[in-house]
Amino acid sequence: MKSASALARPAPPAYRPTSYRLTAPNAETAPAVVRDLVAALLLSTGHPHLVDAARLCTSEAATNVHRHAAQTAFVNVEVSVRREGVTIRVVDDEPHLLPEPQDRYTDQERGLGLHLIEMCSDAWGVSVQGGLIPTTKSVWFRLDEGGRGAA
Repeated sequence: MKSASALARPAPPAYRPTSYRLTAPNAETAPAVVRDLVAALLLSTGHPHLVDAARLCTSEAATNVHRHAAQTAFVNVEVSVRREGVTIRVVDDEPHLLPEPQDRYTDQERGLGLHLIEMCSDAWGVSVQGGLIPTTKSVWFRLDEGGRGAA
């Protein structure tokens, strides 16, 4: 008869967070390009339930870069994938232009992107990088499996 330790199976390998960086020229097509790349990445890494929210939030953040950070040559998107979900950062080179949510009860068609990100994500924010002389900023959001943005 085999001992219990001989019958035990090894634990599955730990899921390591993995990071990806996507880059597109800061052109009119950038929001569509990066949102589609993020969607493909999430499908490939086992997060199909987060694709719709990721597409919307990525598109909104990238559109803000294109419209408001004209000096930025590239829209950079950093995606950190974990078993529990993903964190996505949309980065530009204009840290002095901090986005501010507009009044959500307005007739305007523009300016509601940050509210959409807030509604669809489990956490979000704006970060400035570069120390005493900031060089970049990012709008980031986290989507958790089973969270707000899960379909």
